[in-house]
Amino acid sequence: MAPPAPPPARVFAELDPAPEGRGGPPALPGREVHVSGSAELSALPDRARVSLRLSSRKEAAAEARSSVSRRLQYIAHSARQRGVPEENMTVTEDFSRVENTYQMEAEVCIIFSDFGQMQNVCNLLIEKLGTSVTINPPHFYHTPEAIDTLRRQVCVTAVGNTRRKAQEVCRLFGQALGKPLLIKEEETKEWGG
Repeated sequence: MAPPAPPPARVFAELDPAPEGRGGPPALPGREVHVSGSAELSALPDRARVSLRLSSRKEAAAEARSSVSRRLQYIAHSARQRGVPEENMTVTEDFSRVENTYQMEAEVCIIFSDFGQMQNVCNLLIEKLGTSVTINPPHFYHTPEAIDTLRRQVCVTAVGNTRRKAQEVCRLFGQALGKPLLIKEEETKEWGG
């Protein structure tokens, strides 16, 4: 169950002369190199949320609750045994009366950072609980921390690409590249998939 690769992100950087009044020695006229660079990076999702649904409809309220409760305990126990922290599991229960019966429904959401662990837990629950539990396909996503890291990485990569381009241009003219006068991020684009 491989997640689809998200489209890359791009950042453009340009090395411009410093505005008047900025520190550093004044640049000699005609000795400036203006280049722009870009970078595209992508990252696979770092989290997956799996939703499991189970229900029971019985004539006696206690039987309906007991049936769902036993399976909930088994799901939580199995996930914990395979390394899923308690705080990564949430349970929502709904108890209602339908016609002459009592219906107990529950949904368990488990967040995984290890996709192999996710497959092991889901496979075990399907094997042991069969059709008494419905496991929805996982929802893969990026945490805000992963997105921030990717944004920083793509910016630094774009600046590095720009610097290498400026060095090559200077080398063509037999010049040495000095310190950048201005680095600015002009455009960023992000795609999610």
